[in-house]
Amino acid sequence: MIKTEKILHLKSSRGRKVRVVREHYLREQVPCYSSLCQADCANASGKVLSGEATHYVVPDVGVAADYLEILEFRELQGVVFTQTACQSVQHSKGRRQYNRLRSLLKDPRHDCVLFANEFQEYSYCPREKGESQDKWQTRCVYYAAVWYHDHLAGMKPVVMITEDQAAVAQYSSLNSGVYVISIQDYLQNFWPELQAAHELYGSISQALQEKESESTEREYAEHLPAEVLEAGIKSGRYIQGTLNVNRHRAQYEAFIRMEGSTNKNTALNSDVLVCGSKNRNRAVHGDVVVVELLPKSEWRGKITALTEGQAEEKTGEDPQSQPMPTGRVVGILQRNWRDYVVTFPPREETQSQSRNSQRILVMPWDQRIPKIRISTQQADALQDHRVVVRLDSWESTSLYPNGHSVRVLGRAGELETEVQTILIENCIHVPPFSEAQLREMPVNSPEKPWRVDPGQAAVRRDLRNSHLVFSIDPRGCEDVDDTLSVRSLPGGEVLELGVHIADVTHFVTEGSLTDLEARARSTTYYLADRRYDMLPAVLSADLCSLLGGVDRYAMSVLWELDARTLAVNKVWYGRTLIRSSYQLHYELAQALLNGEEAEVPELAQLGAEEKDAKLAQLTQALETLTHIARHLRAQRDRGGALELEGVEVRAQLDEERNITALVPRQPLEVHETVAECMIYANHWVARKIQESFPQQALLRHHPPPRQEFFCQLVDSAKARGFSIDTRSNKALADSLDRAVDPQDPLVNRLLRVMATQAMSNALYFSTGACAQDQYYHYGLALDRYTHFTSPIRRYADMVVHRLLTAAINLEKGAGPSKALASNKDLEEMAQHINNKNRAAQQAQRLSTELFQCLYFKEKDPQTDQRCVADAVIYAIRANGVLVFVPQYGLKGAVYMRNREGQVLNVGQDGSCEWQSGSIQRYLDHISTSCSSGTSTFSLFDHITVRISVQPSRCHSDGLHLDVISNKPHQSAEPRPPQQQGRCQLVQEVVRLAEEASQQAQEKAARGPKLSREEREFRQSKSPNLYSLLEEVRELALMDLSSCGGSGLGMAAQVCATSA
Repeated sequence: MIKTEKILHLKSSRGRKVRVVREHYLREQVPCYSSLCQADCANASGKVLSGEATHYVVPDVGVAADYLEILEFRELQGVVFTQTACQSVQHSKGRRQYNRLRSLLKDPRHDCVLFANEFQEYSYCPREKGESQDKWQTRCVYYAAVWYHDHLAGMKPVVMITEDQAAVAQYSSLNSGVYVISIQDYLQNFWPELQAAHELYGSISQALQEKESESTEREYAEHLPAEVLEAGIKSGRYIQGTLNVNRHRAQYEAFIRMEGSTNKNTALNSDVLVCGSKNRNRAVHGDVVVVELLPKSEWRGKITALTEGQAEEKTGEDPQSQPMPTGRVVGILQRNWRDYVVTFPPREETQSQSRNSQRILVMPWDQRIPKIRISTQQADALQDHRVVVRLDSWESTSLYPNGHSVRVLGRAGELETEVQTILIENCIHVPPFSEAQLREMPVNSPEKPWRVDPGQAAVRRDLRNSHLVFSIDPRGCEDVDDTLSVRSLPGGEVLELGVHIADVTHFVTEGSLTDLEARARSTTYYLADRRYDMLPAVLSADLCSLLGGVDRYAMSVLWELDARTLAVNKVWYGRTLIRSSYQLHYELAQALLNGEEAEVPELAQLGAEEKDAKLAQLTQALETLTHIARHLRAQRDRGGALELEGVEVRAQLDEERNITALVPRQPLEVHETVAECMIYANHWVARKIQESFPQQALLRHHPPPRQEFFCQLVDSAKARGFSIDTRSNKALADSLDRAVDPQDPLVNRLLRVMATQAMSNALYFSTGACAQDQYYHYGLALDRYTHFTSPIRRYADMVVHRLLTAAINLEKGAGPSKALASNKDLEEMAQHINNKNRAAQQAQRLSTELFQCLYFKEKDPQTDQRCVADAVIYAIRANGVLVFVPQYGLKGAVYMRNREGQVLNVGQDGSCEWQSGSIQRYLDHISTSCSSGTSTFSLFDHITVRISVQPSRCHSDGLHLDVISNKPHQSAEPRPPQQQGRCQLVQEVVRLAEEASQQAQEKAARGPKLSREEREFRQSKSPNLYSLLEEVRELALMDLSSCGGSGLGMAAQVCATSA
């Protein structure tokens, strides 16, 4: 080891230049991380470059900093990042870009490594006197490339890529086998068919060339230095939080969601309002920002009026709520920029924006994002197309952020383009599973059928002959990830209840490529017409599916219960070997419980006597299971478990496994029976792993909602004569049970919707990151809870399975086979899974809204009776009301004042028309007054609305609701929601989608063919029924804060949901 010195020129916190001399140690043995190494380097500690690459490529500092997106293409193999380049990215590009580079280096799916060239004795280059930093860094990278070539004895050519033409001229001919070329030449010569990389290079290059702002006039205040922000946060002068832009008033209204751990201003108990783009100071939705409160005299309130379009905002005239803390952004701690989908403006707008038509302002699909300025030569060709862009910078001298295009999705309005838009806007990346991942999968084919491993049979508890195991799922379900068993033990004093879950982690090794992909996805994504699986189909639909009559591996929980009191005497956890005897669907199981005649397929071939005996045995098991589930539910009810409003659906499939309709599921007791058993298993597994690993167990908690969120619920119930107590979950549950209007069952339903809206989301967390009193699950009334029962579609369940296995081994005296994740790592994973679950719910909601618009788009609202429906008012706003349309399960805004200032007047026959007049809002009703009289619309009134589609060129289409009568549609008598209309809606949507798909195929046959990505983007078109239902359960409720938004209302009951 050789000791030397390294001189650094840094800036102090006050901006002064400081010369720092540090000790620097050089070694002869530094890992090269190449599989071709013949020098016995210590490469076992990290990722190793594949020997299949035709060459190794070494990017210089500039390429690593500016063109990292190109180096992220998985097609590029053998990439060697030098320590010099990585440190330069850290210092010049900031933490976000540096973390992105670190993630790339850690990801085993990318063939790239980090070479510590500045610690290698023979590749280190001391900086020469008078040498600029750029020249020195380029020289360091070049000599690292030379060392790499010589170290591998010339077995691989090494290509250094740079955008510095002087470096190309200086170094390109110094050493044979080491080539120095530009990144453009590299792509043209080595990757001519990688068109996406070529297009991305052109986009980034053009953005870099025009990075200098045309204006020198400052449009925004400069952000404060980081050290000033940190000191201000610590002292309480500034507040740290995440910027949340109001999508309906994106130009004017945003809020700072404060982070409790950093907020020292104890007087604040609400979010901070930020009014206008100037006060937002270049912060983008999702950024972590620092705000300074304005004087109280400048505080404003939230605008309470409904907004049809941002163009009509008149902030000075809009009614406001009570003033709330208001501030301005003074700094940005973390940019959370992502990929954005944008639409190019019409040709006449592009011509007016810039003389040379190179710099274009594009409109993001997400209304909360400001317009983005990009440089492109294809403005005309991309008219009416959706394009993915990334932000590069937002200088204080520019009104808009600068960005560059990444790829073209397709023409706006086409189904596949809109679906991909939804995925990208929610950061969902679901490419087809790679060949390397599929090679890790077990084989199960007619030629080579899968069989139970004798070694596994020896170490697992064999339940195949001792237990009656069965599953209860939706009709037609194929991927069964849970089964049940119940039996009376000898003596009859003890019952044994069993929950058996697919042992996914046996097939998916921790740290494998399949595991990494599952972790990245975190969940299976369900859209209206398709699903994207978390795991390959050989597992999700075959070997991990607990199908009837086949041997399968399982993770089981077995309880011994007192037969009289159902108290738990003993619990056993472990890996088992099971064979499910019956694969029941819900309706069949309920029929057996009801004593009705029902045909069980597994018994069809048996003789009458044996059939009757087995049927009696199965029925007895179902009855016992139901008895236990009732007891479990009663226990949770006594603790305050909530039953909130949700609309659950089941899918009807045709012979080709395509969805033909979504039909609201009829509530059956057996649904609750299965749900209670799953909740019970999740609860007991949570107890086990938390007791075994108090600081590093993955649990799921549901924090109590903030009391101010219940205001709408309390006020609405009061207007109807009901009192709602929100002091605890038990009090809330009892209040909702009493708030029943026998004349209109929709009243209780809507009150439960409001209660659901007030709820916070259930979240995963690491036990070491929270105090034990925060483990509580508010909705389920359980002290500890986790997810264990669906590992096929949730990565959290896979983590819990591994923790349970480690806990079992610990109990046996054996240590874990692999070190458990630390509390810090587990908490990061929990946050990642929470984010992905949130994205999955949002994508599902947006997909539903897309198909709703498809359903109504081709219908004439003036003549088609399917566009007219009954609606119930559930909220009052300053210029309108929010309504629920039970026939289609959608919610939306109805305006009582139009853009011309006219108000809605009701005639004697109930018909409505626009007239000049005034409007007045009250707590429980809204009144309009004009020359012909006063009209009143009250909470829970039934009115008739007309549904039409409000098209948008740059954003998603939306549904528009108009009042046509203040009377209920078709009947003055309140009635439960019609189910047939809902079924017709989805059937019609599916038909339209199929027609659109067929037209697209015909068009593709005539025109240019789709890209590989467009053809392979969809992994699975037919959702699995059980997974669909369980995913619907997970939704606490659609985002009701979006006044104009609508959804099929596929919310879930929190008790089985956000569970």
